[in-house]
Amino acid sequence: MEGNRDEAFRCIEIARKALTEGKLERAEKFLSKAEKLFPTKEAKDLLSKLKSFPSKDGSKENFSEETDGPHKRHTTSGQTGSQRTTSPTRHEPEYTQDQMDAVRRVKKCKDYYEVLGVTKDASDSEIKKSYKKLALQLHPDKNKAPGSVEAFKAVGNAMAVLTDAEKRKQYDLYGNESLSSGNHSHGMGRQTYSEYAFARGFESEITPEELFNIFFGGGFPQQNVYTRQRRFHNREHQHSQPQSNYSALINLLPILLLIGLSMMSSFFISDPIYSLQPSHKYSIQRRTNNLKIPYYVKDDFHLEYQGSVVRLEASVEEDYMNHLRHSCSRERNYRDSMINKAKIFADRDLYRKAQNINTPSCDNLQKLLNM
Repeated sequence: MEGNRDEAFRCIEIARKALTEGKLERAEKFLSKAEKLFPTKEAKDLLSKLKSFPSKDGSKENFSEETDGPHKRHTTSGQTGSQRTTSPTRHEPEYTQDQMDAVRRVKKCKDYYEVLGVTKDASDSEIKKSYKKLALQLHPDKNKAPGSVEAFKAVGNAMAVLTDAEKRKQYDLYGNESLSSGNHSHGMGRQTYSEYAFARGFESEITPEELFNIFFGGGFPQQNVYTRQRRFHNREHQHSQPQSNYSALINLLPILLLIGLSMMSSFFISDPIYSLQPSHKYSIQRRTNNLKIPYYVKDDFHLEYQGSVVRLEASVEEDYMNHLRHSCSRERNYRDSMINKAKIFADRDLYRKAQNINTPSCDNLQKLLNM
């Protein structure tokens, strides 16, 4: 039903034009069609007015005033001076024609290359450049046209699949073949290739919104995406090729061996002398003489440790400074990503909040460096 929304709005526009021209039968025909495709209050109100209209002679004049929108206003007649109830100018949609055209173009595409508007030999940089342009144009926060959510999802999936070498290879090999066989055996009707590709498994395992935030926030986690895709392919392989109990045991042997080695190695590895965080084992707090950094040791620290306390505390301070540097880097990256997002959507409130995000690790690090 949701897919017929655009066609229903088109029928309502045709009906409005017919009403202003006095073609009541044509208007009624298209309003009825709009109600069948996607019921709306606007079409229902126009049908009600049309059926209650008494005469045909004044239809053109009256309907040109009464079918502009659902809200009414009062205008003054130049001849009688009396007020009559009419409708205001038609309610303008929250999207432009260019935005609607962009959504329709994506919905008509037959493959991921056409969705992104690139050739089959396009490089990753060309694909990412096209994705950046289309994602900003189709993001539901900016594009309110009907179907923008589905179009944004199609662009995100196309980006994730075509920038992964393994998935792109499988897509190129089996995508068109799956489509042609699916048309005959499953009765796809007028389903587009992108919609069918989602059902066949050519869909990203990262959501379009996550992909958008990662892409514009800086840094693309190829390793994480690749790991998730490898797990996806492993699951597909296990479903398509059931293994015997013997082969399953053979596959588990490396894992069991690793578990056994890790358990054996734990007997030969001693605990560290100190910890930067308190725990049940490390319950005694100490502070370094130089920077006064807190660290924690065991109850038997004086008996167990026979080395130099000065070198130990230098190691503590070095570990603590490295920890602050990593935390500071994460805090700054998060703040920068939020600032970039605010700039993309021209959101002043978000930009102001992003600039005021605290970076406590960076502050502590600066204090220590100034000591």
